[in-house]
Amino acid sequence: MKVRVHVSLKPGVLDPQGRAVHHALEGLGFTGVHDVRVGRLIELDVADDTSDEVLDEMCRRLLANGVVENYRVERA
Repeated sequence: MKVRVHVSLKPGVLDPQGRAVHHALEGLGFTGVHDVRVGRLIELDVADDTSDEVLDEMCRRLLANGVVENYRVERA
């Protein structure tokens, strides 16, 4: 089974990569972009019987930094 884990910075956490992308977009002449936040997508191929609890534990222990990041698990 395919699983996607979407990881993003929590609101209020400085996002230097997002700022760099925002400035680059402005430099390319794109207007109307008010803010950019950059996250990451992690795709896992796991056994069909992998529970939500196990996926959550993977996220908490390795895939996301709970102090500064949020995550969302999506079964594909």
